[in-house]
Amino acid sequence: QVQLVESGGGLVQPGGSLRLSCAASGFTLDYYAIGWFRQAPGKERWGVSYISSSNGSTYYTDSVKGRFTISRDNAKNTVYLKMNSTKPEDTAGQYCAASAVTITTVTTGVFGAWGKGTQVTVSS
Repeated sequence: QVQLVESGGGLVQPGGSLRLSCAASGFTLDYYAIGWFRQAPGKERWGVSYISSSNGSTYYTDSVKGRFTISRDNAKNTVYLKMNSTKPEDTAGQYCAASAVTITTVTTGVFGAWGKGTQVTVSS
């Protein structure tokens, strides 16, 4: 019954902001590292950010660093990704995933449970 559900996607103009949510059910999210991934049509899924399960350390790829902020609300069993200063290249399905392992990288292989994704389109 482990489940992750992303929400908050949609259409935004370049430079605009969105906040994505990753809501967990069936497990306690605060014991997991949570990653955000991106997949455009015909492209591989790749990681853009994660937040650790313990000390709350965060990671961002260079393409989103300074623009995105990942955070978690353990009481709500939810992780957020605030997307600021969006660019057309941010357009993709956005996926969250959980890892029970302490991680130092945001690669798909270390993440188990996955959400179904939410689409973000950045266009004028």
